[in-house]
Amino acid sequence: MLSKSSLRRSIAVAPVRSLTTSIASRPVRQLSSAAAFSPISQRRWASSAAAVAEEPAEAAAAPVWPERILPVMSEQDTKRLKRQRNVGISAHIDSGKTTLTERVLYYTGRVRDIHEVRGRDGVGAKMDSMELEREKGITIQSAATFCDWVAPAPATEVPQGAEVATEKESFAINIIDTPGHVDFTIEVERALRVLDGAVLVLCAVSGVQSQTITVDRQMRRYNVPRLAFINKMDRAGANPFRVIGQLRSKLRMNAAAVQVPIGSESDLDGVVDLVRMKAIYNRGVKGIEIIESDEIPEKVRALAEEKRAELIEDLSEADDTLCDLFLDEQPISNLDIAQALRRATTSLRFTPVFVGSAIKNTGVQALLDGVCAYLPDPSEVHNQALDAKLPAAAPAVPLVPAKDAPLVGLAFKLEEGRYGQLTYMRVYQGELKRGSLIFNARTGKKVKVPRLVRMHSDEMEDVETIGAGEICAMFGVECSSGDTFTDGSTSFSMTSMFVPEPVISLSIRPEGNESPNFGRALNRFQKEDPTFRVHVDSESQETIISGMGELHLDIYVERMKREYNVACITGKPRVAFRETITQLAKFDYTHKKQSGGSGQFGKVKGYLEPMEMDADTGKDVSFENRVVGGNIPTQYIPAIEKGFQEALDRGQLTGHSINGCRFVLEDGAAHVNDSNELAFRLAALGAFREAFAKAAPVVLEPVMTVEIVAPIEFQGNVIGAINQRKGTIIDTEIRDDEFTLIAEVSLNDMFGYSSHLRGMTQGKGEFSMEYKNHAPVMPNIQREMSDAYRKKQLDRN
Repeated sequence: MLSKSSLRRSIAVAPVRSLTTSIASRPVRQLSSAAAFSPISQRRWASSAAAVAEEPAEAAAAPVWPERILPVMSEQDTKRLKRQRNVGISAHIDSGKTTLTERVLYYTGRVRDIHEVRGRDGVGAKMDSMELEREKGITIQSAATFCDWVAPAPATEVPQGAEVATEKESFAINIIDTPGHVDFTIEVERALRVLDGAVLVLCAVSGVQSQTITVDRQMRRYNVPRLAFINKMDRAGANPFRVIGQLRSKLRMNAAAVQVPIGSESDLDGVVDLVRMKAIYNRGVKGIEIIESDEIPEKVRALAEEKRAELIEDLSEADDTLCDLFLDEQPISNLDIAQALRRATTSLRFTPVFVGSAIKNTGVQALLDGVCAYLPDPSEVHNQALDAKLPAAAPAVPLVPAKDAPLVGLAFKLEEGRYGQLTYMRVYQGELKRGSLIFNARTGKKVKVPRLVRMHSDEMEDVETIGAGEICAMFGVECSSGDTFTDGSTSFSMTSMFVPEPVISLSIRPEGNESPNFGRALNRFQKEDPTFRVHVDSESQETIISGMGELHLDIYVERMKREYNVACITGKPRVAFRETITQLAKFDYTHKKQSGGSGQFGKVKGYLEPMEMDADTGKDVSFENRVVGGNIPTQYIPAIEKGFQEALDRGQLTGHSINGCRFVLEDGAAHVNDSNELAFRLAALGAFREAFAKAAPVVLEPVMTVEIVAPIEFQGNVIGAINQRKGTIIDTEIRDDEFTLIAEVSLNDMFGYSSHLRGMTQGKGEFSMEYKNHAPVMPNIQREMSDAYRKKQLDRN
């Protein structure tokens, strides 16, 4: 138990630290409780200038931006949005996301029966609509749906001193079920970009796994409040409190259980709600009947009281109001806890943890109640847009989800539907109507919305209008993923989502004669998936596809065969090697060429130095012009930068692209007659090559974080195999009958590991991996790669 003084200190420090961290990670989206710390309040609108006269004198010299009169939400807007939730379901692969979503749809009346993943009954889960998804038993594309759930109103709407609300109201919930496999991480990325809350699903046995950490990082990037649901409580070895400990230690979450299970493994019978201290049981056909009882079973009563006290203590660290009650030793009511839970969850300071088993139909309805009670509605999330007419330094513009406000919507996902391109869109402000004219903020083009639908996995429901705060899909609107749409009365543009770089490539060609469908398929997949890239190799003239992993590319090759009838032959997987420099090197290079008439002359002087990735821009290469005195005319500077960018495309050691270097131009010289843009571009190319060779260049390879789960009897074999592949073991966790191994291994050494792991664990082992970073290869491997590249260049010449 924390002392009063230490608890007060933690209250004083924790909120500021957590909020400043979240703001630093992404200032574009804030929650209402963080308004005091948001960039809006720091930059101030012109209308509030009088209220900040006490600010430092230098602030007075700051530019005065246009005064903005923000739209006002009507009473009708407020009433509608208070009962609206936009929720994503995310987790590590095989944690039960799609199984959970299937139960949610059944209990809310959206599907008539429950079907299982992998389609064993010939139907398959509703949200896995692709044939490939049902065959492989994994989610490949995120799927959107909507449902209605009747639940009590959030506790923050109940007057102080009253009882917790028991009267139920209908809530409209938009749900996006996301893939768990790291190869399809862009699907999770773009879903979390537009959602207001999330459910983080964890396995009660495996706990926090590698992809759980990635998903948590994505939620933090977009400041998404979340609930945690510990699934698979019916499995042998289920231990929810060990998983909560991992949430605190591995993910640095302030998390605590709001439920404890009644029994576990095969004896799982229900859950105890720690807020209201009621036992909740699922009875009837497929758990559709909910029975609540004030009689908590004797076997879990002591545990429930202990965990309720722990919940109050942990929640007090995140909520000032509850902290005061706790420190002053005043009685704390159920309403006090429920209100503190909502305030702390929506402000990203706390994560309530629910327990249950989706496959055994236990705890799902209570989780839905939690979604309605603790996650924010669209009006509580402060979304912002940038004004394209103002400089980049201008403050972001708050968006208000009012019906009468100018339209602002973000196209976050594209899909090729039966009737053309299907564009998924989140409306942040205003109202979108079928047949209305909308403007693409990126291209400036005006388009008409011919058809507007709400998605239920692969089914559609036509609608006439979509209000602010809702998610819909449009047909017949040409655009790219991440485009902003407006009604033309504003110049607002939403910030785009984070897109990771591909780590693996394959050469691909059609079997037999090339058909138009080959190029059509590649173009469509590139447009749908920003992590899928296609280019033609300038040397071999082969078509190269790049992606996030072997499975990612295999799925697209299979889809080409099924959807476009184009069978393809693929080459050996290629790793996305990079080159970089490790020390500073100066250059003083003159390009001179005379062949009758005006010649070519360009002199550049400066240095090349290593560069870390810029956290703001995400770039690790840059060009800096420090020329003074006009020794190089300004019209030639862009040509020098172009030469530098051209040099980055192909390294001198292995021919791979170059990262992590800064080109600093300090001086040079030009000739009145012989200098031109070509001369300075070639001078920059020559200078770069000269300096690169002196800057101790190295070859970088992608290193993957690999997580292996296998029976305990195969631990020695698994560790030995990782050592053979020159991997570094980071962590090992041993449970009753299985173990988890986390290692860092070069991607180049991981090819063929899937079949190798199955062979040495009798098919019982499984693994997942995700990109960690690029690291230097071993010196002997670098020599081999450089020699092979030189030989290839000589043979070509």
